[in-house]
Amino acid sequence: MRAHEPIDRARLRGIRAEEPARISQALAARVRRPVIRGDGRLLIVAADHPARGALAVGATPAAMADRYDLLERLAIALDRPGVDGVLGTPDIIDDLVALGLLDDKIIVGSMNRGGLRGASFEMDDRFTAYDVPTMVGSGIDFAKTLLRVNLGDAGSASTLEATARVVTEASAAGLPIMLEPFMSSWSDGRIVNDLSTDAVVLSIAIASGLGASSAHTWLKLPVVGDMERVMAATTMPTLLLGGDSGAGPDETFARWEHALALPGVRGLTVGRTLLYPPDGDVAAAVDVAAALVHTDLT
Repeated sequence: MRAHEPIDRARLRGIRAEEPARISQALAARVRRPVIRGDGRLLIVAADHPARGALAVGATPAAMADRYDLLERLAIALDRPGVDGVLGTPDIIDDLVALGLLDDKIIVGSMNRGGLRGASFEMDDRFTAYDVPTMVGSGIDFAKTLLRVNLGDAGSASTLEATARVVTEASAAGLPIMLEPFMSSWSDGRIVNDLSTDAVVLSIAIASGLGASSAHTWLKLPVVGDMERVMAATTMPTLLLGGDSGAGPDETFARWEHALALPGVRGLTVGRTLLYPPDGDVAAAVDVAAALVHTDLT
C-alpha cells in the first residue's frame, strides 16, 4: 500500500473498551453531505464482506481477516479525491467513525448478512446488521441489501418478504435503499450467481417490484455482457458492482468505463478490487476508479 498516516490502533481499542458512547456521539456530530451533489455520480468503497464470512480475495482465503489491515486500506481509500463514501456493517462503520474518517462521506449501511457463505441456510438471508430505524436515528445516509433469488430454494421466499418490508420502511423514512439482486442456484454445495444478461435482467424485474413504494430504491448491478440491455430494464438509479471477478485490472477498468457511460448509471460500488489490488497499491487503484466515475478529476 502507498504510504499513509497509520490509524491509531490504541485509541480505537480504548474507545471501544472505555468510552463506547463516543461512537454514537461521533456519528451524531459528523459532517454530513447530500447523497447527490456536483456531477451527480458516486464512488462508494464496499467493506461489508467479512460479516458474511467472506474473507477471501482471489486465491488468498483470509485476506480480509486482519481488521487493522482492512481499516488501514479503507483509510487510504477514503482519503483519495473522488471517493464519496463507504459501504459497511455496523462494526466497520463504528471503527471508521471512531477514527474520524467519515466526515463529508456517505455512509451506506449493510443490512442482511445472515446468509453466511457456505451455510446450508445461505439462501435464507436474514437481516442481521443495520435496520431502518437505527440508520435514520444515527444519520446513516443510505441502506443496502443483497437479494439473491434462487427459484429452487424455499429460503428465497423469506428473503424476498423481508426485503420488501425494509424497502417499504426505507421509503417511508425517505432513506435511499440500494438493492443488489442476483438469480442464484446451488452448485456443488455452494451458491453461484448467474451473470448472464438474461438473468440480470430478470433479477432487476423481481427486485424492482419489492416494497410498497420504489421511490427511494436504487440498484447495485454487476457489469455483464450487453449492459445496454441491462440498463434498459430499469429506470432506477444504478451503481455498478465491482466484484472480485478474477479479471486483470486493465480489463476490469475498461469494462467499468464502458458501462459508466450508459444512461442511468450513477457510479461504482467497489470493494476488494480496490482495497486489495494485485500490486498492493490501494491509492493508485482507487484513483483510477475515481477518474472513471468523476471525469472532472482527469
